[in-house]
Amino acid sequence: MTDLPENSEEKKLGKDLFQKPSIGAETDKEIIKKDFIPHFFPTYRTKRKLYPVPIIIVVVIAGILAYLTYIEAGIQIDGGYFSESEMGLLGGILNGLIYTALAGISAFIIIFVIKKKGIGVLMYIFGFSFALISFFQTWFFGQIIIYLAFYTMPNLFFLFYYELIFFTGVFTIILIYIYFTSKSIRTKNFIVLYIGLLIGASMGVLMPLWTTLAILIGISCWDIFAVLYKHGPIKQLIDIASQPEEEDSLSEKMIEHKIETGKYEYDTSKLEIGIGDLAFYSMLTSSALVQTNNLIVMILTAFATIIGTGITIAGLKRNKILPGLPISIFLGIGTMMLSWYLIATFFV
Repeated sequence: MTDLPENSEEKKLGKDLFQKPSIGAETDKEIIKKDFIPHFFPTYRTKRKLYPVPIIIVVVIAGILAYLTYIEAGIQIDGGYFSESEMGLLGGILNGLIYTALAGISAFIIIFVIKKKGIGVLMYIFGFSFALISFFQTWFFGQIIIYLAFYTMPNLFFLFYYELIFFTGVFTIILIYIYFTSKSIRTKNFIVLYIGLLIGASMGVLMPLWTTLAILIGISCWDIFAVLYKHGPIKQLIDIASQPEEEDSLSEKMIEHKIETGKYEYDTSKLEIGIGDLAFYSMLTSSALVQTNNLIVMILTAFATIIGTGITIAGLKRNKILPGLPISIFLGIGTMMLSWYLIATFFV
């Protein structure tokens, strides 16, 4: 999670980099705009005061898709490398460790490729990944919707089923083309939301409870390392993508010192929320709904997640970039487990 500058010129230090506080402001701190992030990065760009909007959208739609799949259609798959139904908690922990390790290895491989081939190679990586996710997830949930709509009419069901493959392929091609050619922030935001909620809904359905919690905790811990450690892959990626001019390096160090002493703070009026953050937020809330079959638990979990994101955003005034998952996920998991226990104990 990071802040969003207005344009690439803002990466140059100078009088345009600093904003004087308005008359009547509560602080005399200088406001510093952050470096430009490439447009093709999979982030949702928004104003700070509107940050709950994308989270609410992915949570609601992913929750609906998960409910239709898990409850209405009855598709309940014990996902993961180890069967949780056979191994219980241990299976969930092992699954979480494997998914976290795969995420870490993939991130370092991507950084290695970028250093060899340049930042532009990310476009191909994102394009290939988004195409796979968009096609298979759209096809998967499209089948669920068609089944629920026409399961009493087999002829119509099979008619739409075979046409779905073709239209999903066409839709995916158009989606990827628009993502990399359109300059519209709204269009890009829509695509980021769409792919993020598909990931969250599918993982919320396919992964059993302990596996879900282990993945979320593991990925959140990885997020801390990847973003905050100086050689972490996400920090390296952001530094490469928004690398300042050579002559600005000393000024950057000076700015960091001023931030630490409280004389400067970063501009947080505009933000970028990563597609991974949105995916895992919706994964948690979707799992909360299908595992507890209780809408109240899901709503409370989502509310805690939004609060956690707000706390993280508040920290961006003193940090160039922060991991978007840990506070939100840990608050969300705690709220989910506590509310589930209280409702099951006192209201059932």
